[in-house]
Amino acid sequence: MTEKVTQSAIESLRNTRILKLNDLVDKGINPYPYTFDRTASNGELQDKYAELQKGEETEDVYNVAGRIMAIRNNGMFMDIMDSTGKIQLFSHKDTVPEEKIALLKHLDIGDMIGATGAVRRTPRGELSVRVKDLKILCKSLLPLPEKWHGLTDIETRSRQRYLDLIMNEDSKNIFRKRSFIIQEIRSYLKEHGFLEVDTPLLQTMAGGASAKPFVTHHNTLDIPMYLRIAPELYLKRLMVGGLNEKIFELNKCFRNEGISPKHNPEFTMLELYQAYVDYNEMMVLTENLISTIAQKVLGTMIIDFQGKQIDLSPPWQRSTMVGAIKKYTGVDFRQLLLPQEAIEAAKNMGVEADEDDNWGQIIDKVFEEKVEPHLIQPIHIIDYPREISPLAKAHRDDSRLVERFETRINGWEVANAFSELNDPIDQRSRFEMQAQAKAEGDEEACDVDEDYLTALEYGLPPTGGLGIGIDRLIMLLTNSANIRDVIAFPTMRPKS
Repeated sequence: MTEKVTQSAIESLRNTRILKLNDLVDKGINPYPYTFDRTASNGELQDKYAELQKGEETEDVYNVAGRIMAIRNNGMFMDIMDSTGKIQLFSHKDTVPEEKIALLKHLDIGDMIGATGAVRRTPRGELSVRVKDLKILCKSLLPLPEKWHGLTDIETRSRQRYLDLIMNEDSKNIFRKRSFIIQEIRSYLKEHGFLEVDTPLLQTMAGGASAKPFVTHHNTLDIPMYLRIAPELYLKRLMVGGLNEKIFELNKCFRNEGISPKHNPEFTMLELYQAYVDYNEMMVLTENLISTIAQKVLGTMIIDFQGKQIDLSPPWQRSTMVGAIKKYTGVDFRQLLLPQEAIEAAKNMGVEADEDDNWGQIIDKVFEEKVEPHLIQPIHIIDYPREISPLAKAHRDDSRLVERFETRINGWEVANAFSELNDPIDQRSRFEMQAQAKAEGDEEACDVDEDYLTALEYGLPPTGGLGIGIDRLIMLLTNSANIRDVIAFPTMRPKS
């Protein structure tokens, strides 16, 4: 019942605003003009006149503009907000022409206006513009949320991001910080000799990761196509071609999987490759990149995330995957040679394992449930099972493992990296195992990519590869508990 009353009230307010809109038009005033010659932002004036004393008035005249966020005394005082901050407008009949005073009754909170006037500071200390001229720039037809309660509902904030940004300065700051973080990532990599490249988003074969893809269809070619689940195989083709010995891509990827506080089907990832190094060099690069970004964006390498203090200062801890499992469960999976032994060990510790799971899949499940929650401080979990890492180079000391690491912070996977597999015969064998798993119903397994295998046969140099989840990194650096808070337009079920 409350919702219906609320909707009815909103509709009534909208109708009132439309009447004001029509009255403006009847008076020959365009409520949606084309331009306004703004000469200063609100933030610039706040900075320039920070030392202006209470009650002091200047003769400095500016054109300012913004959205009305508060109206007092029938429009004599209005607060307007632009992207840089707030300033007060003071409109008095002594300085404002009569026809402009008449305009005030047509204004509502949410309207965008432009004003011309001299800068002053009120006796109460509010920096203001004494208005000499006033112009409506955009008539708002819908009311903003009530001032004191604002917009707090996460669902509404995510669906109507524009409204969230109008009402919540914290949200503005998160998305500005997101832009700064991505900008600093680019700067860091370019300073270290990396070349930025781009690869197809629409692909004829889903590969480069174990994930369920989004499927579409190209009408002219009459073939199925897939939204990119990872750029890996195309980036390594560029490495084969020798475009540059260091390359990176900041890319959008899509995985047709679940939604959670740390998962969105569309996400942003950094992926990079460097010739003549292995996963050890990628660990150092990960530490230096993330810690440098934190220092530049936050001014510190020690962050507070949801009440937990996390120190990003390098070097970071390292632990093998099976070693971490042994530490937190007491079970050494290196001694369990048969899959059935591993399955029994997993079940004994309360981890659900399928009878057809292989050794690597069982270890992965145990690690996720029993180890991940403990990994709050940055740590590289190294040396993954071969079965769950089809694109990583075999471990030089243990054929059951590969040279892969995942960086965990706050228990989350933030980075994933390999000594890249460049043996085309071994790669074919891994692809064929994946294709068999797919034929048996594994929707996340990949097919045999013949063109990629052909590229490998021309020769990929020893290469280290790294992927970093940008959205999760931004969550950590902005103290955001939900991935929706750092993605401007997250994937959501449409409202009926």
